[in-house]
Amino acid sequence: MPGAKSKPAKGRSKVITGRITPCLWFADEAEDAAKFYTGIFKNSRITGITRYGSAGYEIHGRPAGSVMTVAFELDGQSFIALNGGPLFKFNEAVSLQVNCETQDEIDYYWEKLGAGGDPKAQQCGWLKDQYGLSWQVVPPMDEFFQRDERSPGAERAMEAMLQMKKIDIAALRRAYEGAPTRPRA
Repeated sequence: MPGAKSKPAKGRSKVITGRITPCLWFADEAEDAAKFYTGIFKNSRITGITRYGSAGYEIHGRPAGSVMTVAFELDGQSFIALNGGPLFKFNEAVSLQVNCETQDEIDYYWEKLGAGGDPKAQQCGWLKDQYGLSWQVVPPMDEFFQRDERSPGAERAMEAMLQMKKIDIAALRRAYEGAPTRPRA
């Protein structure tokens, strides 16, 4: 039934919440990645770990007892991290967006998520973390682009943003308003 909540079986805790749960495929770093991410975001936690058994070894090739999945929440959003082997890698076609209200938030998430990631992958608020997952660390963009994306202010803000790696809200605002821009120290 749509919208109905299921109760966990007696003696078991419910691990997954919400209708849509992104599943992130890792070679064998699922638990480390979940610990990394939950250490960055407030209101985050690991909610469960499953392990491979001997069944299906000929298909998955993972040792019995090794971590199969890690269920975790980042600020209330459920995720699953899967140790599926090196078959698939993350790419920029999918990214997770971190919506930030202040420059301090942008600075915090940029530093934490970008630690150990590829500096060459940083552009316009996008970065790759140490596991290759792409993130967008962004302020509310309606102030600059969504009111009237064809206005001269929006054009100037877009030009300024295209020159940035980490988003600088004050520089975007100056560009939008037509003031001279200067890079953040």
